[in-house]
This record gives sequence, structure tokens and C-alpha cells, in this order.
Amino acid sequence: MISTQAWADTRRLWDYHQMDHRLRPCSVAIGLGSHDLGVADTAVDLYQRGMAPLLVFTGATSPTTRERMPKGEAVHYREHALELGVPDLAILVEPRARNTGENIRFSKAVIEEAGVDVSSVLLISKPYEERRAYATARKQWPGVEIVSASTPMMLDEYVDSIQDPRLVIGMLVGALQRLLIYPQQGFMISQPVPDDVLEAYERLCREGFTSRLLAPDRPSA
Repeated sequence: MISTQAWADTRRLWDYHQMDHRLRPCSVAIGLGSHDLGVADTAVDLYQRGMAPLLVFTGATSPTTRERMPKGEAVHYREHALELGVPDLAILVEPRARNTGENIRFSKAVIEEAGVDVSSVLLISKPYEERRAYATARKQWPGVEIVSASTPMMLDEYVDSIQDPRLVIGMLVGALQRLLIYPQQGFMISQPVPDDVLEAYERLCREGFTSRLLAPDRPSA
């Protein structure tokens, strides 16, 4: 049973992780690979709404996607986008990245190799990864404007889509831990964390929602 307090703390983390950026047209859109095909759906929707003339899908495989996406996250995202009507010439694929830092660095290299001039990036992630993706991109790709985006949904909707409340809470807790420790390791810029968010994070850790926490001294951008 998940307590009322734990759900309130989870909502606080959920709200903090989202950047609430105003969408606007950008030079390119980057869809960060994961188990969530909704990232590709949102990238296609934004492309079709004229928010970016070019989509870049980035990601290899991970323990959570190896069976569902054996060809790699970026390749499966591309195939999905093609099925939804995006022209092949409007898609670039970066198939090697295994963490968020590599997603940004490797995508930047692919875009530069294609000769695309970039002043702004529409960065599309899972809803609870918006702030982490933004902070990473600001560190790894200085000099361009980053606009964060994800599939619009409430926490309850996301929990329903995953069908595992404890896993979702653990993912939100893990994402916040990385926002706290990765700036010190040079992976991302530092983001202010309000006291109430930090207190919610600490309570959830004490309640045992620690499945996605990194072990001490274990780097993984």
C-alpha cells in the first residue's frame, strides 16, 4: 500500500521534473530513446505541427528495451515515425547512445555531420525526464537554446500507462538523485531544488522507493 503522503510527495517530484516550457518552432527536434514509444509519438506530433523540420532519434538498447526494441530504441522510433507519415528525409538516427549525456553529444555530432545549422533544439523526453534532459543538454551543448517537451499527461495517467506505481515512484526518485549529484560530476548544469521537493525526495527514500537510485561512486550520465 502506498500512503497518501507518499503520493503527495510523488506529485511534488512529478511537477518539479517538468519544465513547463512554451513550445515554439526550433531548428531540430531530438527524441530521447527509452522504453516509452510515446516519445516518438510526441516527436511526430510536433513535427506535423511545424515545430521542427527535422527529427533526430537517439538511443541504443538498455536492459528495459532489449527485448521490446532489439534493433535499438532510435531505430524503432524511426520505424514508428515512418509508419505515422514522417518522410524518411526528415529523420536522422543516432543508434549508439546509452545514457542521456551520450544522447546529446552523439546527436549533436550526427546533426553537424548532416550539415544542419542549429540555434535551438526541441528536446523530447519522458515526462519525468524533462528537467534531467534539459540540464544535461545545457551542459553538453552550450550555445543553443533548449526547449523541453514531453507527452502531456498527469501523474495518474503515467502510472496507469506503466501499470507499476512503485516503479514509477522509484523512477522519479532516481531522476531527482541524478539532478543532485550529476552536476558535481560534470554531466549537467546545476538546477535549484526547492526545499519542499528535497524533503519529499528524502521521505520517499526513507519509505524504500530506492529501486532506481545509483550506488555511491557509480557514474552513469
